[in-house]
Amino acid sequence: MFNDKSILITGGTGSFGKKFVEILLKKYSPKKVIIYSRDEQKHFEMAQVFTDNCMRYFIGDVRDFKRLNKAMVDVDFVVHAAAMKHVHIAEYNPMECINTNIHGAEFVIDSAIQSGVKKVIALSTDKAANPINLYGATKLASDKLFVSANNIIGNRDISFSVVRYGNVMSSKGSVIPYFKKLLQEDKTLTITDERMTRFLITLDDAVEFVLKSFERMQGGEIFVPKIPSMKMVDLAKAMNGDKPYEVIGLRAGEKLHEEMITKEDSFRTLEFKDHYVIKPTIRFTKSIDYTKNPLGEIGKNVKDRFAYSSENNNWWFTKEEFLKLI
Repeated sequence: MFNDKSILITGGTGSFGKKFVEILLKKYSPKKVIIYSRDEQKHFEMAQVFTDNCMRYFIGDVRDFKRLNKAMVDVDFVVHAAAMKHVHIAEYNPMECINTNIHGAEFVIDSAIQSGVKKVIALSTDKAANPINLYGATKLASDKLFVSANNIIGNRDISFSVVRYGNVMSSKGSVIPYFKKLLQEDKTLTITDERMTRFLITLDDAVEFVLKSFERMQGGEIFVPKIPSMKMVDLAKAMNGDKPYEVIGLRAGEKLHEEMITKEDSFRTLEFKDHYVIKPTIRFTKSIDYTKNPLGEIGKNVKDRFAYSSENNNWWFTKEEFLKLI
């Protein structure tokens, strides 16, 4: 579906963007792949790796509507990956987080509608479900904006959907590179709480899920992949054997366990073979049957008060599986 098409990735110089381009170019022959990011150095570094004729490197900020409009000319598909993502930095710089994650989402939506884009997928986070920190709250607001965007498109041929997943293994700023750094410096690993659990997904799986979601989407869905959980204590032991670790206490805005689907969302959640779909809370002008997607996959309603959290997950990483992946 991406052959001879133009794809724009906001925040495209990040870990997700680079892996997305790698897999996209390996599997398809796109007309143009536009990397939209405000970091000049990352653009330079990425351009040394991906030199295909279809690549375009467009310096810009999602908070700059005029620049977004220029970047989206003749674009077919958009992946919105740009965001402020560090919890503690967002808490200290709240308006910057709001401007990027909420107003930036608004500008991506408006620009995509004006530019005639066909499909837009916004990347979300488990922290957007029952958020307790500003980052999660802004991503929840962003999710709502992208879902409701399907109600303001008129008769235009465009759809907006959201993909929500957990912690991406080995992405910049995540726990695995942090632990590796501590081990290289011969320092003790730090854990905030011994009860803590997290969802984990590989970067490859995250990209493949987004690509598949473009094929599955009808507009308004929040796609949630079925992925494994792991206890942070087990993760530390897998990387450092039985050596002692230090418990430092929960940080501001940090949860013991992460949710991707809350009990309050259960009445509008469908279960498919390898993923869930959270249906929109609002009714669109066109009627959509989310129980069957364009690939012919059939979903069924989950049980009342169902919740999908890293604590109650029935799929857990073993030490061996985890070490093999990293």
